[in-house]
Amino acid sequence: GFSLEEINQFSTSSLITRSTNDITQVQMVTIILLRLAVTAPITAIRAILKITNIDITLTMPVIYGVIAVVVMISLIFIFVTPKFKVMQALNDELNLVTRENLTGLRVVRAHNAEGYEQSKFEKTNTKLTGVNLFVNRAMQMMMPGMQLVMNSVSLAVTWVGASLIFRNQLGSNPIEGIGIQSQFAIYGFQILFSFMMLTMLFIMVPRGAVSGRRIYEVLSTVPKIKDIDNPKPIPKDMATTITFDNVCFKYPGANECVLENISFEAKEGETVAFIGSTGSGKSTIINLIPRFYDVTSGEIRINGINIKDVKQSDLLDMIGYVPQKGLLFSGTVESNLKLGKTLATEDQLNEALEISQSKNFVSRLEAGLQSEVAQGGKNFSGGQRQRLCIARAIVKDPKIYIFDDSFSALDYNTDRALRSALKVKTDHAINFIVAQRIGTILNADRIIVLDKGRAVGIGTHKTLLENNQVYQEMAYSQLSKEELLDATK
Repeated sequence: GFSLEEINQFSTSSLITRSTNDITQVQMVTIILLRLAVTAPITAIRAILKITNIDITLTMPVIYGVIAVVVMISLIFIFVTPKFKVMQALNDELNLVTRENLTGLRVVRAHNAEGYEQSKFEKTNTKLTGVNLFVNRAMQMMMPGMQLVMNSVSLAVTWVGASLIFRNQLGSNPIEGIGIQSQFAIYGFQILFSFMMLTMLFIMVPRGAVSGRRIYEVLSTVPKIKDIDNPKPIPKDMATTITFDNVCFKYPGANECVLENISFEAKEGETVAFIGSTGSGKSTIINLIPRFYDVTSGEIRINGINIKDVKQSDLLDMIGYVPQKGLLFSGTVESNLKLGKTLATEDQLNEALEISQSKNFVSRLEAGLQSEVAQGGKNFSGGQRQRLCIARAIVKDPKIYIFDDSFSALDYNTDRALRSALKVKTDHAINFIVAQRIGTILNADRIIVLDKGRAVGIGTHKTLLENNQVYQEMAYSQLSKEELLDATK
């Protein structure tokens, strides 16, 4: 599957459009091709063979009519085809604006910004409407044009045929001439009607071709993060270790590294915390462990093996990931908890709920574990979503836990109770914690202080508080000296 790099390359809204609207366009074109692309040419060729044996003079109006149709289609094709690409791009943009408005509805209303967001939507929608009107008007001109050509050809065939009959140049007698003229008119109509059907193809094919290219762009994109041909197994008969060896990373297209020369080792049973100002690279570091991105230089090793040399599925099986923004999927509480371990027992689910401090509010739900979860977990509060995400990771019982600022929506008492219960449950695993609050990581075995992508301090809370200026500034800005001294005892 795609890594975050490829997903960011296309954008979520564009991928949605390509996997829905674009596929529908290709399906429609395929159906029309199967229906018309065979019958129309056969009908036209048969009729052409018939009229060429009748009279060249009668054939000329049909030839001119075909030329007129081809010229008309070509002109419309030239002007309309570029607009199809613009139309699909505007569909992407409209999907993006709509998605932002729906997901950020509370923020929009809280800032009384409905008017601003509506103007953004209307601006994009007006552009799309304008392009659609241009395309549809151009296409609508085609059918009257076809009717004009067909009627003109019919009139010309009748006039030329009548002239030939009057001069006794069509058939051996007037009766036979009228029969030949009628036969010719029918074949001429079949030729033009076949071209009219082909015109329908030309209406749909350009848009389908644009959609096909957009789909092909996605299908032909090779994921940069993928398994090597002969991946190595991760040794399971040893204590789990994660080693960062002089790791540097920069985002695709960026000129500067957001992480530079990061080196440390985390062992089974240890809690390693990352702290730093906004943009210091905390979340970026932990996104490298499950290979959401690959390092630019250096190595990350699991049990002594470069994570690029092992199967991604084997690596992810060992990781329980709790994102910064608690994300739940539509379904039930149970289905969300079983996401990483489908065969989990009810006892395991209840244990995870107990540890994550979710037991109380889940038990109050009318259906308990079978209670419905709305899309994105919108029927739960932010703190409840975070706790259920933590419970989901606990159910998986992995060797490596990653908590990406996963305690930020919890109150102090809940945070403290959860971390106390979590410490007992996860003492067999490596725990990586990203935090903004010093209080969350006071008891970590190792705290890595990040500043502008560099590790400016590594140690326990006590040693960093004594020796690291960056950590001291953050600590004293959040807690009093008495609270910090108590934590070092």
